[in-house]
Amino acid sequence: MDLNITAEQHDLLTLCALRTGDATLDWSLLARGAHSPEGLAALMDGQLHEDSRAATKNRPLLQQALTAGLDDARARVDDELAAADKIGARLVTVLDKDYPANLRVIGNLPPFLFYRGELDQRDARSIAIVGTRQASEAGLRRAARMARELVDHDVVIASGLAKGVDAAAHQATLTAGARTFAVMGTGIAAPIYPAENRPLAKAILASGGALLSQFWPTQPPARHTFPRRNVVTSGTTLGSVVIEASSTSGAKMQARLAAEHGKLVFLIRSLADTQPWAKKMLDEGRAILVTDSSDITDRLGQAADIQAAGQQRQQLALAGL
Repeated sequence: MDLNITAEQHDLLTLCALRTGDATLDWSLLARGAHSPEGLAALMDGQLHEDSRAATKNRPLLQQALTAGLDDARARVDDELAAADKIGARLVTVLDKDYPANLRVIGNLPPFLFYRGELDQRDARSIAIVGTRQASEAGLRRAARMARELVDHDVVIASGLAKGVDAAAHQATLTAGARTFAVMGTGIAAPIYPAENRPLAKAILASGGALLSQFWPTQPPARHTFPRRNVVTSGTTLGSVVIEASSTSGAKMQARLAAEHGKLVFLIRSLADTQPWAKKMLDEGRAILVTDSSDITDRLGQAADIQAAGQQRQQLALAGL
């Protein structure tokens, strides 16, 4: 296997693959506990030091699964690693220094990401442009214009590779010759979804961008994968700008998640004028009204400073502070 996996990375993936009957462990709980080799060793010994409801629920499941043995879980991990290796994907985990700085500081972070392309420290200064799949022509134009204006200020554009607003943001960034990365709602080795965006995914990789996935490499699209994708799209960025989204849209969910993550939430005026949920977020002070791209760029730091702050927060987490 060419995918260079450390013993610690393999152990972390093995914990994620453990099952007790139909129950699996809470992956975010594992991620929070495994920021260091010492934390990972404690988990492998059945210890959950976190004092939370999730830990209380998962502690007996972890101990029961470990008692039953690791063979099945390790075999699952090896199969998934082989699928990732076959397409040239790579792995980064919470144990690794190149795990995205912005993602490390949210509570519901994933323990690992499989990715194609290149991770880049510039991604610390990134904004997600999101919106509905059924975007209007005006919405598509606004998404493209927002991407063009942000990349002029050295902002990396993230989105979810969906049709509609996501695709418009990715494509406009590529056309501008700038960096974009896509957070996928499927495994990294599964067929690109939706199929119509396969050429877009290929273009993102050809441009030096990246495709990221928090799922097992062979995971197909499913009802539960897209809300979880929104968590990572929010988490990997400094904030999310919502272009067009109804009250049932995943982009509305991402705005809520971003606010919960302590990220910046930007809502454009046309959205605020037409969607009660957007007006409510603004009225409650949980979002910022965008009338010009400078409303976003004026609030962003520099990538190197953001990266350094993320590393400092990691050290504080390791120290138990």
